[in-house]
Amino acid sequence: MPQTKVLLVGYNGANNTGAEALLLSDIEDVRAVLGPDALITVPTLNESNLRRYVQEGPNLRIVPIPALFPLAVRQLVAEHDLIMLVEGHCYMDDSTSLLLWAYLWATHCAHTMGKPSLAYSVDAGQLSPVNRRLVRHEASKTDLIITRSQAAADRLRACGVTAPIKVTADNAFNFQTAASDEGWVQRVWPEARSGLAGLAAVNYHLWPVVMRPWGKRQDCYKWPYYFSTSPERRRAAAELANGYAALADCLVREHDKSIALICMEELDEPFARRVQQHMVHAGRARLFSAREYSASQMTTLLRSLDLLVTSRYHGCVLSLAAQVPQVAVGHDLRLKTIYDELGFTAQFFLDPHTPNLCATLKERVEKLLANPSLEKESLRRGYEEHLRNSRGNREFLRSFVKDHGWEVAA
Repeated sequence: MPQTKVLLVGYNGANNTGAEALLLSDIEDVRAVLGPDALITVPTLNESNLRRYVQEGPNLRIVPIPALFPLAVRQLVAEHDLIMLVEGHCYMDDSTSLLLWAYLWATHCAHTMGKPSLAYSVDAGQLSPVNRRLVRHEASKTDLIITRSQAAADRLRACGVTAPIKVTADNAFNFQTAASDEGWVQRVWPEARSGLAGLAAVNYHLWPVVMRPWGKRQDCYKWPYYFSTSPERRRAAAELANGYAALADCLVREHDKSIALICMEELDEPFARRVQQHMVHAGRARLFSAREYSASQMTTLLRSLDLLVTSRYHGCVLSLAAQVPQVAVGHDLRLKTIYDELGFTAQFFLDPHTPNLCATLKERVEKLLANPSLEKESLRRGYEEHLRNSRGNREFLRSFVKDHGWEVAA
């Protein structure tokens, strides 16, 4: 039998905990379905970051691609048998349209070349009118789209997407931490004995990333892509950092909590440092970044918390196994969708434009600390349901492979 070549197109090498957990779970699924001899290719804009957590071997290769990607992606599609879109933030443009266009371009190339394409456990959001038309036209060419929520499937149908759609749950629910990381938090931060609160904060005023020929170095994501900036955005970010710092100080002063400033993506580090710098009790806080720590270690940290305040979707997903009480400040639909599924939106999901956001956030945090069991049963049921549904991803992949005539591993 000829070797099956699989291309995994996603947000690879960004030092992002969620993307790392997803990619590792997806690789496990491909190997379980197609066998260890399948050749898996992972393209990336940042090769050195990706090599931190993905090991190349005879049947797994890392391929760097340029920031101006169309020709490189087209060539990679031509070289492979199966094209899989594995970025959860797939059919969304709130952070940038550029990644959306990359995924749609890969689908377009696969369709024109007669290659099977599969969107694997992905999400969909509100789109600009132009991007809605693009998604309707190009995503409809996908052989199968597996969404990680019914809401995502409904949004794609509302766009006019006609491709077959199946609904499961985020594949990161299948991510397994390393046994060696058990007790890791206590080993690296023994001072945090009195309890641990986590802030997975995001400076959402930087988004969306846009394409420009030039700009200030500090505003550059990766040339020619730049963060959105303006005096108003900078003032709003400073106010948000001050609000998080005040909340962190309250947790230290009134509840004797140590503060884990959790950077689920390397991009979150500057904002986390600003929060710590504004804290009166800065010595009781510590940064934990996906740049430095593996997805296994970051997940272990998330599951060690007494309380989580998150603006990162995978902060919720990866902490759910431990039923960590949590409040979300959600700047895109992913967090709102999963909080809807958990039944928490009315009480514990805050829109970033909520009047008196920081005061309202503190009120919700105090409510949870006063009654930590308030969410426990819903978190437990939600985790069990999402884990059960996420196991459907591999079964749909197995059926897809069979339907396209490839041999399935025993």
